[in-house]
Amino acid sequence: MFSYAASVEVNPPGTEVVLSHEQLWKALELKAENPVAFVPGMETCKVVERFDDGFLREAVLRGKPLIERITYTAPVMVHFERKNSVGWITNTISESSRGLVLTFCFSVEFPGVVPGSLEENERGVRMKEGYMQAVETTLAESRRRAVANAL
Repeated sequence: MFSYAASVEVNPPGTEVVLSHEQLWKALELKAENPVAFVPGMETCKVVERFDDGFLREAVLRGKPLIERITYTAPVMVHFERKNSVGWITNTISESSRGLVLTFCFSVEFPGVVPGSLEENERGVRMKEGYMQAVETTLAESRRRAVANAL
């Protein structure tokens, strides 16, 4: 499995639209329900079943179907467990000495790829770049919605 984690400051110095913990949590909930505006390459998404702690969704990301079970640990973490492949993702909000932090972690298996191989590493690096872009667009969309009083 390929795993990666990164943390970004939500409101680094110079940020014009400062997000609160509550606003960021609301944005993560919206992103989980319908990530199309938050995640580049996300084409469609629909919730197919609801549970007390989350829901099951079907999505298409860059032409590939995903089935994910989303669970919440409010107001701190959203966990995405892939059901039609092996892997998971988390988005976690925390406080640090530098303010609000968003951490995302993922661990995925690439079917047919030898663990520890160059191919696994190359795919993992591309995936990491995609997730870093998704974090940037998530924060940008969160700020846009905050300005529009939609959070």
